[in-house]
Amino acid sequence: MTAPETSPAGPQSAEHLAWLAEQRRGLRAFARGAVHPAGGFGRLDDAGRLDEGSGVETWITARMTHVAGLAVLEGDHSCRDLLDHGVAAFAPGGVLADAEAGGWFASADASGRPEVTEKRAYDHAFVVLAAATASAARHPDGDDLLDAALDVLDRRFWRDADGLVVDVWDRGWTDLEPYRGANANMHTVEAMLAAWDVTRDPRWLDHARSVVERVVHAFARDWGFRLPEHFSPDWVPDPGYNRDRPGDPFRPYGVTTGHLLEWSRLCLHLRHGLDGAAPAWLLDDARSLFDVAVHEGWAVDGADGFVYTTDFEGTPVVRDRLHWVVAEGIATARTLQLVTGDPTYGTWYDTWWAHARDHFVDDRLGSWRHELSPALEPASTVWEGKPDVYHAYQVCLLGALPEVTSFAGALRDGLLPTVDGSPRA
Repeated sequence: MTAPETSPAGPQSAEHLAWLAEQRRGLRAFARGAVHPAGGFGRLDDAGRLDEGSGVETWITARMTHVAGLAVLEGDHSCRDLLDHGVAAFAPGGVLADAEAGGWFASADASGRPEVTEKRAYDHAFVVLAAATASAARHPDGDDLLDAALDVLDRRFWRDADGLVVDVWDRGWTDLEPYRGANANMHTVEAMLAAWDVTRDPRWLDHARSVVERVVHAFARDWGFRLPEHFSPDWVPDPGYNRDRPGDPFRPYGVTTGHLLEWSRLCLHLRHGLDGAAPAWLLDDARSLFDVAVHEGWAVDGADGFVYTTDFEGTPVVRDRLHWVVAEGIATARTLQLVTGDPTYGTWYDTWWAHARDHFVDDRLGSWRHELSPALEPASTVWEGKPDVYHAYQVCLLGALPEVTSFAGALRDGLLPTVDGSPRA
């Protein structure tokens, strides 16, 4: 198979841009099957079938709403109904909105009744992201949803004293889980960057910088960029957390390879947003995170692919290959290539796209296979089915974009070229 053509820090070939655009169209078509009759979006199986007996989860609905908004911003107005459907799930009276206590339930059952009623920072960060994208796409309820989502995230989860967010509240916001985590904070950075890009309120850029400085420039740097993910209430790393559940999809034991890559990319998006005020360490730390992820995560067990996790000595723990990890690898390599002009990153971009096309992109059933075994065969140790298209869609966008702060801001500003590489009118 021929790898995608690139040039160091330059525009992609027309052939590659056309392929990325075709991939996005296919992912949008696949996502349409996730519309749940109770409201929001449900999980899809490998063939893109919705189990209507299953419930509706906030993180999946928010991610799918975000993708629908990006599609509209890209010019696919056939996705406006998907954006409407997603926004309605979070609006007052929506299937996931808590009219009594505020915020959004973690999930509702198949009939639309609240199922998991706890309030998660991870979920609420994605609601902010979806709302920012809806606002950028000029959805009539986008601004109101963004204001509400930012208010909840900032008032309930943000802690000025820590410069970070806490993780999980009960429904009534009275009992706070003692666990603190890097994952919710990572997606808070993503959400804050989008919120700043859409509103230009400096609070959100300040929040994003605060989180990155604590998590990357302090925690990750102190651990040789093998980022600890789990912490005590006082933000003391807990390196043994979930040792007996190493394949947990949200809180796995050890170092999560894909998160090193994702944090690296977010450092660069923050750097772009800060412009001339960006500290030099953002690029240095982004490079270091990338280097550790590649050295200890890529093809380290005799076969191509990124392992899901390692221990704190760099030894693989969960060796299954997850689609979102290679997607983040591709996206981060491209972003580093754009920022530095170093052709090494372009080589990694080509290598990982070739790997994704050969093994993850499912030309027969649609979307991307979410998990493969170490032998690169379909697996479901960590994930079952194809729950959402968020990671795949974003990497298929990022390959066509210049440096950005957020996807919504970039598309709103017309930075996505046409398939021949020329600017959009």
